[in-house]
Amino acid sequence: MRKEITVTAEPRESRGKNEARRLRVKGFAPAVLYGANAPAVAVAVSPKEVNKILHSTTGHNTIFNLAMQGGDEIPVMIVDWQRDPVKETLLHVDLKRIDLTKRIDIKVRVHMTGEAQGVKIQGGLLEAITREVEIECLPDEIPESFTVDVTELMIGQNLRASDIPLSGSMKLISAPEQVIAHVVTMKAEEVVAPVAEAGAEVATPTEPEVIKKGKKEEEGAEPEKAEKPEKVEKEKGKKK
Repeated sequence: MRKEITVTAEPRESRGKNEARRLRVKGFAPAVLYGANAPAVAVAVSPKEVNKILHSTTGHNTIFNLAMQGGDEIPVMIVDWQRDPVKETLLHVDLKRIDLTKRIDIKVRVHMTGEAQGVKIQGGLLEAITREVEIECLPDEIPESFTVDVTELMIGQNLRASDIPLSGSMKLISAPEQVIAHVVTMKAEEVVAPVAEAGAEVATPTEPEVIKKGKKEEEGAEPEKAEKPEKVEKEKGKKK
């Protein structure tokens, strides 16, 4: 979507990590401008202005004007950018010149509205499968987003890319059968018993062994030893 936004760009004479650091210290972000059958140009832009565009409703699909020092304003789009993983500061931006008379391929966000009947009545679950589709259209006709109504979806039904209403010069590039969202049955968690491997014996639970102390001692006691013959004879002699 084209907007009346102008971002100023300054040409860069040199490239490299050291030059990029110096630019960031001055409050600029290094960028590259290319496309439209023209040579690539190294420039520096304001990260604050670029961030405003990225955080707008149209995001990176926004077509805005880039004002080069000593040159005309050029319609451009942000096609790629890099951020510091810790500080979230903008490290680099890729800008593409846009020919407003030629069709371009673009990815557009898809938003869902309504409460699916399969969720409200049947107790199902609405799942969003994809959040964007790719289309082809003229730059001035790029939509901010697509909105699809999921109210009539029942369990087992879905919305596909072909169900998205297109207008003007828009042409669907994504596969028509690509699922946008569907309603599925909610499954309860099942506790599954462990399955034994083929050929393995399944151990059967055994009752705990009851130990009877007294009985065991009786059964396990050694038999009394017979007295020696000599001792028996002596005792007999004493009795006499």
